[in-house]
Amino acid sequence: MFRGSIVALVTPMASDGSVDFDRLSALIDFHCDAGTEAIVAVGTTGESATLEFDEHIAVIRHVVEVAAGRLPVIGGTGANATAEAEQLTRAAAEAGVDGCLLVTPYYNKPTQEGLYRHFRHLAETVAIPQILYNVPGRTAVDMQVETVSRLADLENIVALKEASGSLQRSAELVDRCGDRIALLSGDDDLACQQMLNGFAGVVSVTANVAPALMQKMSAAALSGDAELAGQLDSKLFGLHRDLFLESNPIPVKWAVARMGLIESSIRLPLTEFSAQYHSALEQSMRLAEVL
Repeated sequence: MFRGSIVALVTPMASDGSVDFDRLSALIDFHCDAGTEAIVAVGTTGESATLEFDEHIAVIRHVVEVAAGRLPVIGGTGANATAEAEQLTRAAAEAGVDGCLLVTPYYNKPTQEGLYRHFRHLAETVAIPQILYNVPGRTAVDMQVETVSRLADLENIVALKEASGSLQRSAELVDRCGDRIALLSGDDDLACQQMLNGFAGVVSVTANVAPALMQKMSAAALSGDAELAGQLDSKLFGLHRDLFLESNPIPVKWAVARMGLIESSIRLPLTEFSAQYHSALEQSMRLAEVL
């Protein structure tokens, strides 16, 4: 259902911190024209942590309306309280998304059994395709392969976004779960190799900046053309690295603003991209031919 280059979309904001819906509309058109294969609205890159509930759903609803069926829309609806995740997921489903991205509950550090029960509850109570999201570097909890395998048997769970940074973990997931759910990379720097090894796509920060090149690289990798995929990925590697010089989405929002697509605005406690890193990121943008 979800495959190829999927952008983890930034949320444009005006200088006063309010959501800039006009710029958001333009970004959606930009991605439709560039060949991006799906949009994640209000994930980590979309500043889900600092959007209020009503804003969160308003952004998702707007993306659905502007995309107008041109590409699938996935709503980021995870939370560290199961009841809140259910409320967000229901609201996103009512807004018309094609699926929801559900991060592992953060900070409270549930057990593997707690993770299983959390995601099972959501799968059984909200009838919409759901993508599990494992990103231990941000959540302080790591969903193990065995837990993913248990959850893969549930009807509404259709994919996993895996961002543990481990190719060994990726291989284990392909072996245990690859025939039951779609495996999506959450690590831009590993995505090419993961897709060559059996992953179905990538949920990408880099695609905000170089969507056409990410789509071409993903298509090559998914077709098994390792040589072409590697050549294209070499142009992207600087972005894969430099878009994480500071916490995501600080660098990527600056880069998209540098391209003239949004204002350079981000909500506290995140701050503007440090000037000392500007030249390095600009150089990587030039290598990817977006400047």
